[in-house]
Amino acid sequence: MEKPKLPENETARLTMLRSLNLLDTQPEDSFDRVTRLAQYIFKVPIALVSLVDEHRQWFKSCIGLNVNETSRDISFCGHAILASTPLIVNDTHQDPRFADNPLVVGDPKIRFYAGHPIILSDSVHIGTVCIIDTKPRNFSANDIQALKDLALITQRELSIMRLATRDELTDIPNRRGFKLLAERYLDLCVRQQSNAITIFIDLDSLKSINDHFGHPCGDKVLRTFASIIARSCRKSDLYGRFGGDEFVIMLTQVTHKQCQLLISRIEEAFATEPTLQSYTETLGFSYGIAEFDPAAPVELEQLLETADSKMYVCKMAKRNVV
Repeated sequence: MEKPKLPENETARLTMLRSLNLLDTQPEDSFDRVTRLAQYIFKVPIALVSLVDEHRQWFKSCIGLNVNETSRDISFCGHAILASTPLIVNDTHQDPRFADNPLVVGDPKIRFYAGHPIILSDSVHIGTVCIIDTKPRNFSANDIQALKDLALITQRELSIMRLATRDELTDIPNRRGFKLLAERYLDLCVRQQSNAITIFIDLDSLKSINDHFGHPCGDKVLRTFASIIARSCRKSDLYGRFGGDEFVIMLTQVTHKQCQLLISRIEEAFATEPTLQSYTETLGFSYGIAEFDPAAPVELEQLLETADSKMYVCKMAKRNVV
């Protein structure tokens, strides 16, 4: 068996995949329609929308299998994402790459595979639309075009989702994207009886930057601050831009001390960021913290309002000192 190689842009690929916030989410009609259509067109028992993560392939939509992921090392889709053209395996028993693959010699006993990569911006291949049969078969040029069309439909759906939930300026989740994920985080906290801490952040002096240096410089500050938050947070932390100069971070399973350490890291990185040293304004941010208690859960909006109110008190205290 031949294990799939890693794409040259693996780091960027994983970053974009995870920025979609699709892994381990519930089924959605827009993707299930693609697999239903694939099964109908090609008359196959198995059709998948597969996302290739670091160590696994996870199925956003799955027809014909009773699992939602497999190891990347034995995946066909791990091979399919290495090229921009579809991977067609007419008979796995005749292909040395797959003849002794566990998915061939064992369940689901794959004999035929066709997968077209799902390609997002900058030629990033995050997964495939693929079909599987338990018997060998031919695949015509018309079949390849039909599979490509299904992959393009999936790509368009992902692009729309990304635009709808990403902030165009900073490329982190926007208000809508943050709220969609934050509600899932809080549901999980209730089920696991774990806490969550929300930090509401407002940049200081951004209006002065815009007034004195122009909006392009203000945009640069916002992009830089977003990147500082992204690299300061853990992979499991949720963050987003609410609009204007407002940002929100949600942490789960943390103490207040760990929360304060994160804020200190952000403050230090912001104060020493080389690209911001040319501005004469004193840059900083005000923040407020609200804790979610799973034993007495509140709605996300109430949690955000509490953190926002505390942030406002912090900002007013700074102005009074000045």
